Amino acid sequence: MPESPIDLLRSLPAGTRVVVRSRIEDGFTDALGDLVDCGETTATVRTRRGDAVVRLADVVAAKPVPPPPPRRVPRETP
Repeated sequence: MPESPIDLLRSLPAGTRVVVRSRIEDGFTDALGDLVDCGETTATVRTRRGDAVVRLADVVAAKPVPPPPPRRVPRETP
């Protein structure tokens, strides 16, 4: 039987890039970034917009993801 998303988050080392889907009032939301910490009741994910603190009770899915692709070099204009 696959482990729960919460068990998975707790097993991952800090710094692992993850996506965490959680329930919010009107549906679901995702946090994509580096796992900072996973405690007893919350997980913290460092996203591009800052730290997202997610209540573990609201987590419905989580998984590690590969690093982002390298940034493209801007094209030179003639």
